[in-house]
Amino acid sequence: MQTILVCDDDHEIVDAIEIYLTGEGYRVLKAYDGQEALELMKNNEVNLLILDVMMPGLDGIRTTMKVRETSSVPIIILSAKSEDADKILGLNIGADDYITKPFNPLELVARVKSQLRRYTQLGNMEARDSAHIFTCGGLEINDENKEVFVDGKPVKLTPIEYNILLLLVRNAGKVFSIDEIYRKIWNEQPIDADNTVAVHIRHIREKIEINPREPRYLKVVWGVGYKIEKQ
Repeated sequence: MQTILVCDDDHEIVDAIEIYLTGEGYRVLKAYDGQEALELMKNNEVNLLILDVMMPGLDGIRTTMKVRETSSVPIIILSAKSEDADKILGLNIGADDYITKPFNPLELVARVKSQLRRYTQLGNMEARDSAHIFTCGGLEINDENKEVFVDGKPVKLTPIEYNILLLLVRNAGKVFSIDEIYRKIWNEQPIDADNTVAVHIRHIREKIEINPREPRYLKVVWGVGYKIEKQ
């Protein structure tokens, strides 16, 4: 059983997160300030830390910095702030992921699973043949077996959908125009390719995204094309 430490000065939020995580089979430790979280980590093996930014005493930013002095355990930051500067600060000082309040509990559970899976993979990286495996956050493609997983769960794609996703994941962060995607996948000159590509992109999103209307992975760059967001 993996142990997750949840730290937030709002007791109701901590209790709510505990309900969802225990429902998924995780053991949950609860803390209400950064110092209490650090003490719990000294006396318990913690597999992941969910940490609020704004707390009295030792806040989430300083707690993250303290944890990173001795541990590489995954850290997900919670915050009521949505500004990019706060997100960047949290990630720069060592957090692995960032969720803005109010959040969907199911999305938080998915992020937890993704981070735990990535952390486990890192620990076993030398023991596995990753030549045919491409990952981006919780998204994984095994090109040898033509398999796709999202947070450990298999996803069934059509051959065209698979090839589009593989192209984008292998080039995460790079924007491909609709014409480029069409040429590479269909091996034909793009003529009225917009609708064809857009339909396949929509179907991929419906299969790999928690909320297709607010995609985490497959992003549109308006007026340019599509990309897989680096995680």
